[in-house]
Amino acid sequence: MPNNFTEYIQQFQAGNHLIFEKIYQELSPKLYGVCLRYAADKDEAKDILQDSFIKIYHQLKTFRGDGSFEGWAKKITVNTALEYFRMKIKWQNMPLHDFEEVFEIENDDNILSDLSFQEMLLLVQELPPTYRLVFNLYAFEGLKHREIAQELGISEGTSKSNLFDARRILQRKLSSQGMTKPINS
Repeated sequence: MPNNFTEYIQQFQAGNHLIFEKIYQELSPKLYGVCLRYAADKDEAKDILQDSFIKIYHQLKTFRGDGSFEGWAKKITVNTALEYFRMKIKWQNMPLHDFEEVFEIENDDNILSDLSFQEMLLLVQELPPTYRLVFNLYAFEGLKHREIAQELGISEGTSKSNLFDARRILQRKLSSQGMTKPINS
């Protein structure tokens, strides 16, 4: 963790809560990028970012420095995005595909590596909400289907089928744009 964060956290924990503005200034661009992956648009991403920083502010006194501060803050941000999604859309009313069959999906986290960040972001944001969540958790956060299922309250089969469908949608979009990089399905 950069010395800035170490110093800022120590000052914050000692009672200087105004230092949090510096933490926000240095960390918000990175966390905003995380929020954009989960959000449908920039306004939603800003809402998630704001909620995340409120939680970081309130939980910062408990940060012990055992790991990376940025990793700790990113985890709070991802969890906030998931909570935001759960509150916004009722799972029971969502058309989830809960297939019993297990899809064999190769582990290829770099399926969009030839695209710019903006191109990738636009493609992922166009995915239906459930597919976007599963795709983000699997491809960007590195969660396994079992972990995704627990986090979202769905079955492993649903997680796998939603990832499968998300990749198919992305493949069609890439094909329609003349890109031939295959997405494993």
